[in-house]
Amino acid sequence: MFTPRYHNEQTDRLVKALLTLKSEEEAYRFLEDVLTIQEMKSVTQRLEVAVMLRNKDTYQEIVHQTGASTTTIGRVNRTLQYGADGYSLVLDRLDELEEAQQK
Repeated sequence: MFTPRYHNEQTDRLVKALLTLKSEEEAYRFLEDVLTIQEMKSVTQRLEVAVMLRNKDTYQEIVHQTGASTTTIGRVNRTLQYGADGYSLVLDRLDELEEAQQK
């Protein structure tokens, strides 16, 4: 069983709140209220970096395409290799969703 590093009542509430969202519109509404524009940009940038790393793009390509620093790229890369597999879980599901939509 997975034990998160940041586990408390507040993070439990956030996770439960995310799980209540039923559509992209609801997700956008919640994220727009809870995150600043910069936080949203940072999170989306990290996800794009994870996608590109998974596709074996070079750091130079990732910097050029996303504007992420090599420090951010390295941090995401370490997380992909040694983290809690959250990126892999989400990226696998996004791939499955994309495949299903193409059929």
